[in-house]
Amino acid sequence: MPQTDQQPLRASVDEIRSRWPAIGLAVGVIRRGVTPSFCADGFADIASTTPVTVDTVFRIASISKTFTAIAVMQLWERGLIDHGPANEYLQAYRLMPANPDWRPATVRHLLTHTAGVPEWVHPSRMVNSGWFGESYPLGERLPTLAEYYRGGLRLAVEPGTICTYSDHGFATLGQIVQDVSGLPLEDYLREHIFGPLGMADSDLLRSERIRARLATGYRLGANGAKALTDRQWVTSAASSIYSTPRDMARYVAALVGDGAGESGSILKPETLAMTYRAHYQPVPRIPGMGLAFFRVDLGGHAVVEHQGVLPGFNSQILLAPDNGVGVIAFTNGSRNAAAWLTAETERLLGELIGAPTAVIRRDIPPHPEIWGDLCGWYHPRAQRTDLQAWSVLGAGVQVLVRRGRLQIRTVTPVPALHRGLVLHPDDDTDPYVFRIDLSRYGIPPTRIVFSRDPAGPTTGVHVDGLPLSAEKRLHRERSARP
Repeated sequence: MPQTDQQPLRASVDEIRSRWPAIGLAVGVIRRGVTPSFCADGFADIASTTPVTVDTVFRIASISKTFTAIAVMQLWERGLIDHGPANEYLQAYRLMPANPDWRPATVRHLLTHTAGVPEWVHPSRMVNSGWFGESYPLGERLPTLAEYYRGGLRLAVEPGTICTYSDHGFATLGQIVQDVSGLPLEDYLREHIFGPLGMADSDLLRSERIRARLATGYRLGANGAKALTDRQWVTSAASSIYSTPRDMARYVAALVGDGAGESGSILKPETLAMTYRAHYQPVPRIPGMGLAFFRVDLGGHAVVEHQGVLPGFNSQILLAPDNGVGVIAFTNGSRNAAAWLTAETERLLGELIGAPTAVIRRDIPPHPEIWGDLCGWYHPRAQRTDLQAWSVLGAGVQVLVRRGRLQIRTVTPVPALHRGLVLHPDDDTDPYVFRIDLSRYGIPPTRIVFSRDPAGPTTGVHVDGLPLSAEKRLHRERSARP
C-alpha cells in the first residue's frame, strides 16, 4: 500500500499546536488505498513524561455513537430489526411517551436524535456529580439501563418533532443491539466491528490492556494543567469506547472504503451510503443528520463527522466518503477543544480534498427590503433539559437592525451571543441564507438559514452544524420579551 507524505501533516500539526496549546495531540490522515499518515505530539501523562503516540489509548467519547449505529445497521442488514417502533426490539425496559396519543419512537428516530429522549434523565444526579452527563466513580457498580431508567425511559416530547442531542437515545440503541443479538454490547462490538477491522487495542470496557496505555485527561486552567479523575458513564453505548489513533484510522478507512477495511468488512457499500444520507433536516438548506453522523457541506463536498467530548478528552472524525479521505484527531487536555478541534480538522480535510475555505462573503449585497420580515423574537425549539440548545439560544433569539446592519443575538450569559453578531449574506440566489463570523473563537463562519411558510412570512431560524432551531413568535406575541 502506498505511503502518504508525512511532511505536510507535520507542518499542519505544528500550526495547530501554535494556535491551540494542548497537553497531547494526535492527528491522522486516511486515504482510500493508502497507508495512513500520523503525527503525535505532547504527553499522554505529564507525571511519567509518557509521550503521545499512535498507540496511546484515548477516550473517544461520543464518537462511540457511530459504532453503535454501525452495529444497528448490521442487524438491519441481517433482517433482525427495521426502522420501525423501538419498543418492538427493547426487552430490558420501555420507551414511555408522556402523552399516549404521541406517535411511537422508532429506531430511525433514535439514530437521528429525534425520538423525544431527554438529554438528562436524572438532572439532580448530574448536577451533584459535578460532571456533565450521568456518571459514576470507577470503583462503583454501574447500574444496568433497566435499573437506571427504573423500567421505563420517559420521552419528553413527541417523537419526530424536535431534534435533541441525547446520550440516552444511543444508550437505548446499544440496549437494542444487546437484546436482539443476545450478546453484551462489548462482546458484539469486539466480534462484529473491532475484530473484523483489526482494532485490537479498542474496547468498550476499561480492560487491563487498555488501562496500561490510557492517556490521562487534563484541564487547562489558570494554574496550568490539572489531571482529572476519570469516571464511568451509564450511557456506555453513547460515550465509552476506548481506542488508539492507529485503530481509529482502521475504522475511518472502512468508513471511506465502502464499509471494508484491510482485515474485513463491517457494512455493505449501499448500507453505508444510506447511513450517510440525510435522514433529518430542519430545512432543506441545512445538511442535517444521517444515521448518527452529522452532515456537512464543505465547499460543495459531502462530508460526515462526529466529535467526542468528555472531561479531559476531545476527539474528532471527519470524512469525505466520495473523495475517499478522512481526518482524525485526539487531545487529552486543551481549552475550547470542542470548538477548535472540529474547525482544525475541517480545515485540514478541506485542504486535502481541494474544498474552498468558508469565508464571510463581501460580494453579496444585502436585501433590506426583507429585514422587516426577519426581525423579531424567536423561541428556541428545544426540550427543557436540552443544555446545548439553551446555552446557545438562551431564553430567546432576536433578529434586529442595529447601526444599519442586520444582526442576531440571544438572551444568554455568553457575552458574544448576547451582544449580537452581524448576519452577512451568503447566497446570491437566496437572501434568507447568512453567515456569522465566529473566527475569534476558533470556529469557521457559521451558516444561519431562515425558513418560511408557503405564504411567504418567516417562520424560524436554524443553525447549520448543530441541531438548533428557533420558531418565530406570532405577531401578537412579538411585543413580549423572553
